[in-house]
Amino acid sequence: MKNICYSLLFASSILMACSGNATIDPLRFDSTKYTEQTLAMADGQTIHFRAYEGLQYVTNVEDSTYQTLNVYVPATADENTPIFLRTYVGGYMAAEARKPSAKDASGYALQQGYVLCIAGSRGSNSAVEVDGKKFFTGRAPAGILDLKAAVRYLRHNDKVMAGSAERIITDGTSAGGAMSSLLGSSGNSPLFEQPLKSMGAADESDAVFASVCFCPIVDLEHADMAYEWLYGCTNDGIRALSAEQRVVSQELAAAFPEYINSLNLKAKDGSAITADKYADYVKQYIVTSAQSALDSGVEIPANIGIRIQGGKVTDIDMPKYLSYVASTRALKTPPSFDSQGMLGNRPSPENMLFGNSEGSTVNFTVYCAQKNGGAVDEALQSRINMMNPMYHLSNTSDKAQHWYVRHGARDRDTAFSVPVNLATKLQNGGYDVNFALAWDRGHEGDYDLEELFEWIATVVK
Repeated sequence: MKNICYSLLFASSILMACSGNATIDPLRFDSTKYTEQTLAMADGQTIHFRAYEGLQYVTNVEDSTYQTLNVYVPATADENTPIFLRTYVGGYMAAEARKPSAKDASGYALQQGYVLCIAGSRGSNSAVEVDGKKFFTGRAPAGILDLKAAVRYLRHNDKVMAGSAERIITDGTSAGGAMSSLLGSSGNSPLFEQPLKSMGAADESDAVFASVCFCPIVDLEHADMAYEWLYGCTNDGIRALSAEQRVVSQELAAAFPEYINSLNLKAKDGSAITADKYADYVKQYIVTSAQSALDSGVEIPANIGIRIQGGKVTDIDMPKYLSYVASTRALKTPPSFDSQGMLGNRPSPENMLFGNSEGSTVNFTVYCAQKNGGAVDEALQSRINMMNPMYHLSNTSDKAQHWYVRHGARDRDTAFSVPVNLATKLQNGGYDVNFALAWDRGHEGDYDLEELFEWIATVVK
């Protein structure tokens, strides 16, 4: 069993021949540096595991606060055990490598016997001081580069670590869900090769086996138009926009059908999902969600637009339902994501994401850039592409074969169409996709963990 033979394997592999001289591999995993730790679960079970913490997954560390990896190995793990790679990225900000929690999928993964890896990564707010000047380290695409480097580290050390790097399952929520989708969609993409080399990442594959994505905030350059296309029907009601905001909302919504047609989406029967059919296509996911809830005994309010007859959901009054969603949490105002300089709005986290190391914030959509007298240049567009799984799904990369995507059926942080498009594009590519709009869920993740890990157990077999 490999977890029993750490020391022997490490000792035999730490030295590498180089021009006749022995050199130390700076990215070699040291199996001797661990602590014994425990985690008390809610069901009373105590999990025992080895903790390898503070591992550096690149040789050129720019921000030591975040560019580290923690690895937790339960006693039953061997070389074939799947690896559950968790990221705690939120709002596209930096995330430290945390310890496992009994309250989310990290603890559940350990309880199920998986090797758990929690990777830290830089983000839009991470910064260091150089010669008295603040230097922002995590602007796009730094966060996904760090996570890719962590995957490469696991592959680089696959022979001396417990767990199989051929079966890495990524997991994240919100912007973390976006990062999980990027890991799954952009494996070995040539866009990332040079920056990863400059960071001193291992010369290994960064493809993963499966991706778990809760409410992924993705497709940022089209998210504003998607939001207005979906929620524009509430503008004269619960949303109550100003005249200027209505104009922006209408202009953004009007651009969305052309984008939908450009995606060349297809339904499961092979028929084209054109813009004129798209509203009904999205609505069917809400119908399915409501029906699933009804079948499980959930009582659905009569005043939220769900039409039920004989125990079956027959239709949905979408404007009424979307007004209900807005009543649970106020909608964003247009533009929701690329807000900088628009109608007096402050920069969003996404405007920060695409800024530079000096702390600038920039528009990243053609619409808002032009409104503000600017443009999206080639260099910025390249970084936008790197951060968009929809781009990678249509371009050269090694994709994860298995996907678990969830978005709350009353999550208003991005439009339902964003995860719907992601799931549909994956299905059209022939990938195994388990997708649903989860009934009565808002912007949250790591729910229905029993269901999630039943799915994981199935795909890893």
